[in-house]
Amino acid sequence: MLVASNLQKEYPSGAGTLAVLKHVTFTIPQGSLVAIVGPSGSGKTTLLGLLAGLDVPSSGSVSLDGVDLTRLSEDDRARLRGEKVGFIFQTFQLIPTLTALENVQVPLELRGEAGAPERARSLLDRVGLAGRMDHFPSQLSGGEQQRVAIARAFSNSPRILFADEPTGNLDGVTGAKIVELLESLNQSSGSTVVIVTHDMTLAERAGRIIRLRDGAVVEDRSKDGAPTVATAPAAAESPAMVAR
Repeated sequence: MLVASNLQKEYPSGAGTLAVLKHVTFTIPQGSLVAIVGPSGSGKTTLLGLLAGLDVPSSGSVSLDGVDLTRLSEDDRARLRGEKVGFIFQTFQLIPTLTALENVQVPLELRGEAGAPERARSLLDRVGLAGRMDHFPSQLSGGEQQRVAIARAFSNSPRILFADEPTGNLDGVTGAKIVELLESLNQSSGSTVVIVTHDMTLAERAGRIIRLRDGAVVEDRSKDGAPTVATAPAAAESPAMVAR
């Protein structure tokens, strides 16, 4: 489970303080597929960084699997990410001098896991790349590179996976296939998948959409259209949501 409680993020600016996130509150149950949407500058990337423990909020808290990330040191947050978090990036972030198989093996070998080659082969087979394991990123299409990145992200069987604009560099048909793959892996693995995107076609495939505007949650609804939590102003007034 992922819980964001009254998150605020502020930066000093020439005109005073710039509030990038304002009283963001929601709970994401384990195994959910959620899309966080909003225009450029709405705070999506900042929120993703806080949820993943890459940054800390100015106030409020983030709890992942019962662990308050805001109470951990930077090293402890990094250790928790290695154990429980996976990432998929818009730009794939593959190592160009390594094959597809080696790219997926890297995080497994860094953790000292036995049977890294076998697990990497199994993951690549699962994403439809059984015949492309020995190819380098430059020999793969954009969609194939993203599939390698997805296999790598699932290598540590993450409790939660964050995908930052995972179809942003792909054409519509290839992007749709990547979304279908994420849906399939979400259902089969039980991992929570949080997709940050501006693509509403992609977002509508998720079971829930959280919409940001000017740093605040302005909509939070399930796939059937039902609201799931109060919007930001109401959350800010709730004593239960005030950060400790």
